[in-house]
Amino acid sequence: MSRRLERLGTLLREELSDLLRREMQDPRLAQLITITRVDVSSDLQYARVHVSVMGSAEEKDATLAALRKASAFLRYHLSQRLTIKKVPLLQFRLDESLERGDRLLRLMDQVSRGGSA
Repeated sequence: MSRRLERLGTLLREELSDLLRREMQDPRLAQLITITRVDVSSDLQYARVHVSVMGSAEEKDATLAALRKASAFLRYHLSQRLTIKKVPLLQFRLDESLERGDRLLRLMDQVSRGGSA
């Protein structure tokens, strides 16, 4: 991935995080949402937004549906904040790596204490 795409992905991640915190009022959104990374396509048409959601499977599904529904709203606000010609289309994906990491750390802690998993 080029340096330019990495910088754009980082900028989009920061701005989207701020928009979710300040502008989004959808009750379907879970309380703890983290944008883990944003991958921008080489032609700058698409941005795959990886989102970690802490909660039940229903909360994850509802949050992902709300984000997908709010995609145009978020793109509009990004266009107001950023100085790029065209804001990429946002594609939201669930990222469960944080939960897997947390589970792995808990299992390692149990093993180190001599407990059973």
